[in-house]
Amino acid sequence: MTMATQEHVSREFGTVEENDLRLDAEKSEQVIDALNQDLADTYVLYHQVKKHHWNVEGAEFRDIHLFLGEAAEHLEEGADELAERAQALGGTPISGPAAQEEHASIEYEGQDVYDIRTSLEHDLEMYGDVIESARDHIELAENLGDHATAQILREMLVQVEEDAHHVEHYLADDTLVMD
Repeated sequence: MTMATQEHVSREFGTVEENDLRLDAEKSEQVIDALNQDLADTYVLYHQVKKHHWNVEGAEFRDIHLFLGEAAEHLEEGADELAERAQALGGTPISGPAAQEEHASIEYEGQDVYDIRTSLEHDLEMYGDVIESARDHIELAENLGDHATAQILREMLVQVEEDAHHVEHYLADDTLVMD
């Protein structure tokens, strides 16, 4: 006996359904768009940080390797929060590499491997862009009356800024021994 299967799209990407959070669809759509950009940016940064975690070499290998692994975990946890919030607001979170690239406001450094100082400089630049975007989206959410999304973004911003600050410390002049 074979079972008939029927594919049915539950929610088309880009559409916004009514939500039980009592944020109207027009406001939800603006917040979901911002969350999807943040989600894409977070994944781009995640993949770059993870790449550096895998490829780090040098005098401070162990400490930087462990830190980058933790930083990647923080980004992955943040991405999950962003996706769940977009879904709760009646939207569809982006998924997959093509969608991440399309929606991201930042650009992945590519497949080449750089020395760790250069890699961390690239990460710090990207962290800065993510921080600025998060601040803008906190303000957007507040202005639209979505205080919960603003709070979620604030909590993520604290962690992103903390990790960026650690990267900054690794880049201090007396570290990462230079030839």
